[in-house]
Amino acid sequence: MTLVAIGINHQTAPVELRERVAFADHALPAALSALRGLPGVHEAVLLSTCNRTELYAVAEDDGRALDAWLATHPGADAAAGTDLRPYLYRHEGSDAVRHLFRVATGLDSLVLGEPQILGQVKQAWAAARESGALGGQLDRLFQQAFVAAKRARTDTRIGANPVSVASTAVRLAQSSFARLEDSVVLLVGAGETIELVARHLAQANVKRLLVANRTLVHAQELASRHGGVALPLEELQRHLAEADIVFSATASREPVIRRTHVEAALAQRRHRPMLLLDLAVPRDIEPAVAQLRDAFLYSIDDLEKAVEDNRRSRREAADAAEAIVDLQVARYAETQAAAARATPLKRLRAHGEGARDDVLAKARQQLRSGHDPGEVLEFLAHTLTNRLLHAPTVALRQAALEGDASLARATEKLFPAADAAGSPTDADPDTPTDAP
Repeated sequence: MTLVAIGINHQTAPVELRERVAFADHALPAALSALRGLPGVHEAVLLSTCNRTELYAVAEDDGRALDAWLATHPGADAAAGTDLRPYLYRHEGSDAVRHLFRVATGLDSLVLGEPQILGQVKQAWAAARESGALGGQLDRLFQQAFVAAKRARTDTRIGANPVSVASTAVRLAQSSFARLEDSVVLLVGAGETIELVARHLAQANVKRLLVANRTLVHAQELASRHGGVALPLEELQRHLAEADIVFSATASREPVIRRTHVEAALAQRRHRPMLLLDLAVPRDIEPAVAQLRDAFLYSIDDLEKAVEDNRRSRREAADAAEAIVDLQVARYAETQAAAARATPLKRLRAHGEGARDDVLAKARQQLRSGHDPGEVLEFLAHTLTNRLLHAPTVALRQAALEGDASLARATEKLFPAADAAGSPTDADPDTPTDAP
């Protein structure tokens, strides 16, 4: 069995490619079922965020079918004509372990140390468990990843003054032409990212906050928490012209804001500029919006420049976190090795105990039926001996026929040679003898 991690992220591919393999939450059960249906795949976890789509699996051989599946699954737009496989990365064994630990800790994030990723990794683990795709090996691996992330955040400053994509986007807006305290801000969506954006905007005393979402009750709940006004998504176009700044992060597979929508809004605004920040993957705002003279569109990839300062300030903490990850990877390897060593012992004891319980139950039944106790003891001893020695006897005979002496040598170590009286030929030095 091989542990593999395969994915595509902000370091290997632009957003227009990443969005082709992004999975909405509702699509995960079917995707996990499809993964488990691949030949040789025994366990699988699928992690999909705005910056990465990764699958972790336990598979026979090297699991190469997983690469093709991720590059060509039904959500990928084959008509786009781009082969995604050159943009995928693959890790196996301990490298896959280290990659997951770095992801969970935030060391592999667009915003170094961002806090959201650990929750997203836990959600991916929970989804795999609920779908029946999670087995013992991946369960233990992810549990250890959670420990590694907690240790890194507790013992280093990687999590100090948490910075997220949402907070970085708000800071980008603050540094633009629009002053938040004088601006009307439209939030599209009501998920975790938009919730974080709303919190930062409330702290910045934004002038007015509008929240549009497909499920109105969710928009109302978010708006009430942050002093905003809720709108149904179908009224988005009617209110778009009111917005000086737009933040969008929905789970839609298609853009919810088109170029024609923004063009009409700008005309109503008499071409007062509009700032649009698209935090979704797949993208919510049609890329052609960037061609409009008075529209300033930023995608998730554009935040790369804005987070460079964050990377520099957290580099020292990240180095300490990397050391913790290395330690946790080593501990995980030790645990796996110990489990592998213990497996033969567990099987041997289980075999012996199973034979004992079965033969003992039959002996007790004979006693209850009135059989002679001496005959029952003979039956118990004879049957139990045969049960315990049958499998090793067959294996030794087969090894002898095949000329394999290794099993015989191992048997000599396990069972030292005995003399005719049944005593070991090499006496135990701690056993007293009658010799003078």
